[in-house]
Amino acid sequence: MSYLKLATSALAITAVSATAAIARDEIRIVGSSTVFPYTQAVAEQFSNNTGAPSPIVESTGTGGGMQIFCEGVGEAHPDITGASRAMKASEYALCQTNGVTDISEALIGFDGLSLAISRDNDFDWDLTLSEIYLALAAQVPVGGEWVDNPYTKWSEINADLPDSEILAYGPPPTSGTRDAFVELAMHAGCEELDYVADGDFDGDWIGENCSRMRTDGPFIEAGENDNLIVQRLESDPNAVGIFGYSFLYENLDRLKGVKIEGVEPSTDTIADKSYPVSRPLYFYVKNAHRGVIANLNEFIEEYMSEDALETGGYLSERGLVPLADERRADLQDAILNGKAMDAPK
Repeated sequence: MSYLKLATSALAITAVSATAAIARDEIRIVGSSTVFPYTQAVAEQFSNNTGAPSPIVESTGTGGGMQIFCEGVGEAHPDITGASRAMKASEYALCQTNGVTDISEALIGFDGLSLAISRDNDFDWDLTLSEIYLALAAQVPVGGEWVDNPYTKWSEINADLPDSEILAYGPPPTSGTRDAFVELAMHAGCEELDYVADGDFDGDWIGENCSRMRTDGPFIEAGENDNLIVQRLESDPNAVGIFGYSFLYENLDRLKGVKIEGVEPSTDTIADKSYPVSRPLYFYVKNAHRGVIANLNEFIEEYMSEDALETGGYLSERGLVPLADERRADLQDAILNGKAMDAPK
């Protein structure tokens, strides 16, 4: 596939006029722990192909990455941030305030939010979204009242589930994985409850009352490093972990996915939307750095290459669910030509 090259002279002038001349040799990338392994794979491929220094990729979480990315233009600020959700309007406004006014948004593919457990646990796990909510939410309905979550064992939620303590390791509030899990699993699970459905509560009530994870022990924030969750699941066969499908995919020799509503997480079930908890993955490029930071355009070309993004490409081999061909071609055209994103609504 032939790629269009971005004309960089105007962007270079913009960047230099906005700050001191940029002389940094390494590309700097921050953001989502879920997008991290994909970006790291592209960084390694890029360095192997070109001999250029490998980009510095930091796992800061989606929210943390957005804050760092939007702090300004220039040598001291990163060039790209990864995200496991779309940029928020408030983050876009922060960027604009700090002079980061020309940003390209790349939706690179899809990922499932996986619940996983050690292969040493021999139970055939299959949870509904409402059971996930009842296990992990700060408040739940009991006896017709909305109360602090009293459940400590899975069997208290459903007698067919194991008589073991509820223990789940998951991402902190700064993580895009947390944001997506709350929206796609917790809110959806809350809406399935008879108390909520029969009460005819609206979306504002759901957002206010069904978003908080419990803080009394059964849910533990494990930080932005998903590898630590994998290690904790190995040490406790009854613990459940919450992370992007790529981490489950990379550790299938040690972990197994928990079915949700009867469907196992896989590239096929995420792609056909039968798996109920999936989300898009993004990265954002600071266009003022193109043509100024050494090798940034070439790195973006590698990220947008067919070798990386197509079905069977090296990112899909790591668990990314690719875009359809036409949508992928539109993405490649937009990002390689530095198309600026619209303001989020």
